[in-house]
Amino acid sequence: MIEIQLNGEPLEVPDQATIAVLLNQLSVTGKRLAVEVNEDIVPRSCHDEYKLNPGDRVEVVHAIGGG
Repeated sequence: MIEIQLNGEPLEVPDQATIAVLLNQLSVTGKRLAVEVNEDIVPRSCHDEYKLNPGDRVEVVHAIGGG
């Protein structure tokens, strides 16, 4: 297991976890959201291959509709 920071809180994820694995662990797969790792936006098309590293600062933001 490795430890990352998720929205400012420590979280353990499996070694070699990808963003897709993290989103599945959080039960937010398929929802409209944005993911940022170490202040860089990671496109949805890269979630399956982007591997997380110990100490990564991850922000997951849910998109909210309205007007």
